[in-house]
Amino acid sequence: MRSIWKGALTFGLVNVPVKVYAATEDHDVSLHQVHEKDGGRIRYQRTCEICGEVVAYKDIDRAYDDGDRTVVLTKEDIAALPAEKSREITVVEFVPSEQVDPITFDRAYFLEPDSSSPKAYVLLRQTLEQTDRTAIVQFSLRQKTRLAALRVRGDVLVLQTLLWADEVRAAQFPALDESVTISDKEMKLSSALVDSFSSDFDPSEFHDDYQEELRTLIEAKLEKGESIDTAETFGERAEEESGGEVIDLMEALRASVERSRGGASSDDKPAKKPAKKSKKAS
Repeated sequence: MRSIWKGALTFGLVNVPVKVYAATEDHDVSLHQVHEKDGGRIRYQRTCEICGEVVAYKDIDRAYDDGDRTVVLTKEDIAALPAEKSREITVVEFVPSEQVDPITFDRAYFLEPDSSSPKAYVLLRQTLEQTDRTAIVQFSLRQKTRLAALRVRGDVLVLQTLLWADEVRAAQFPALDESVTISDKEMKLSSALVDSFSSDFDPSEFHDDYQEELRTLIEAKLEKGESIDTAETFGERAEEESGGEVIDLMEALRASVERSRGGASSDDKPAKKPAKKSKKAS
């Protein structure tokens, strides 16, 4: 694996130099569209509906449509938002790990110790394990304010972005409101069925049959010579301009460390949150 960035993770007075790696990857075969008649590549263009011109990405702004009116947001408007200015990762709280609902888990990053001695890294990892706590942090990434959990997976610290509470839909199904009676016999038979399928979960035992068959099909066609010259048929691939500034995870970590070294002013300190009762995630 290649590290995305180097930086430092801090909690209290402890400074933990780390490298960050993407923890997951997509194994799907990448496919694109072609013309059935001659195999030519199908590409999409950004076209203005008013003038009909093809618009370069650098000349595109964003807009919000409420159904009747449209508000245009320029690049300057977006850049002025607080989330765009801040590149800090802020530890909000340490919570019981059981309170973090797995349904909120999103993208994950591995953190590797990046110093001559991994003592500080191991200290933080063991502290989270022994206290059964997960660190909840906030930071800005790709023009969005992110919520994330710093947790332990085996011997590795994992930083995993979380969905916001309003991004998880409420499960409201009228059928579940009906009263249902389950007999002891039915429960006993159901439990016996579960026992017959019981096993220890090993992800490596499961395979994506569709993707494996797709790769086999592609290789078979290549071996038979059922292919076309990419350069001649598709032409040179136009380079797309990247969409917006990408705020690297560890860049935000580095900014957080620099700020802690310099000392934060009282105006920068987060507002004290009201005390709350501990409760388990449903």
